[in-house]
Amino acid sequence: MRGGRALARWAAALAVYAFLYVPLAVVVLFSFNDSLLNAQWVGFTTRWYAQLLHDDEMLRAAANSLLIALSASAIATVLGTMAGIAMQRWPSGLLRLLPFLVLTPVAMPEILLGVSLLIFFRQVLDLTLGLFSILVAHITFSIGFVAIIVRARLAGMDASIFEAARDLGASPWRTFRHVTLPLVLPGILAGFLMSFTLSIDDFVITFFVAGVGVSTLPLQIYSMIKVAVTPEVNAVSTLLMALTLTLIALASRLAPDVLKGRA
Repeated sequence: MRGGRALARWAAALAVYAFLYVPLAVVVLFSFNDSLLNAQWVGFTTRWYAQLLHDDEMLRAAANSLLIALSASAIATVLGTMAGIAMQRWPSGLLRLLPFLVLTPVAMPEILLGVSLLIFFRQVLDLTLGLFSILVAHITFSIGFVAIIVRARLAGMDASIFEAARDLGASPWRTFRHVTLPLVLPGILAGFLMSFTLSIDDFVITFFVAGVGVSTLPLQIYSMIKVAVTPEVNAVSTLLMALTLTLIALASRLAPDVLKGRA
């Protein structure tokens, strides 16, 4: 009886993993297929990856994605770190509203957040959509993720460390600089990596706030697959997938308790 239940659990787990990862494996496999058609395997080649280097539209979209991801991650990391520290250290008064304000974009469905930002940019600010509107949107949804990681990192620390620093005469600034910051730095770096990953991979929100004539990698891939799923699409998707998995792995090493759900 127990053997049957164990077998059923293994079968269910394998079915879930197959559902999640077999499509990704197919994308990777056919990015090396020496044929314009994805219907059958012809032979191994890397020419689709080399062809990406000569695709001006793809390179322009990649440059936009990197610029936005780096800028949004840097700004979101600074703001998210301050928010995470404030939520952990001063959870009273008006600051009790801070978790709600910071974490709402995280919990909100992407399509709803995208529409809200679009209305805000166009009808309230009368802002021309472009790289700047994408940057602001990415900062908006990234701050909460950084704040969660930093707050969880602080929550796992012994508060007596900070009390000892103050008892020894350290000012609040010196306590932050020499005690808090070094201890929370792995969480800050993990938050930066997560923000970068979310930004460079975002499609839904970017789709609403990009405007005309501005493209990022996800938008460029979407515009290409509307015509056909070519090996070039598979190649750029594989590279983006590899980058995303690498950054997530690095973030998991820096803040394992947070990203593995043990905080």
